[in-house]
Amino acid sequence: MSLQEGAKIPDVTLTGIDNQPIKLSSFVGKPLVLYFYPKDDTSGCTREAQDFSQHLKEFEALGAAVIGVSKDSPIKHQKFIDKYDLTVPLATDADSSAMEAFGVWVEKSMYGKTYMGIDRSTFLFGSDGKLARAWRRVKVPGHAIEVLESLRRIA
Repeated sequence: MSLQEGAKIPDVTLTGIDNQPIKLSSFVGKPLVLYFYPKDDTSGCTREAQDFSQHLKEFEALGAAVIGVSKDSPIKHQKFIDKYDLTVPLATDADSSAMEAFGVWVEKSMYGKTYMGIDRSTFLFGSDGKLARAWRRVKVPGHAIEVLESLRRIA
């Protein structure tokens, strides 16, 4: 399943680093940037989290929340945040329900073996709770700025 522009934000719940639930539908009324990434403390995922952290105040100045999501545990997220002084909030989708709702839990292939994994993707929702833009198979360099520019156009 793949979300199309104009789709309402899926009614799924993530887990914050404090182990508290984060209900995505509660963000209706403000823009939301939700980015899915494969794994904490890997080169591409670290760079992406650093880039969103670097620009977080600019996203917030436009009224937006930004959340990075992977299957890593809240404890692992906290270690990742501490190691790199990240400011972007991270959340866990342990049961893959959000990843499946967003269509980012996909079959991948490496060295001839197939496995299920996260397709690095970002979703920008307007304050109306509808998908304004989606990026799939994200290339990290310059991505956070591109998302910020898209947010400026809808904010």
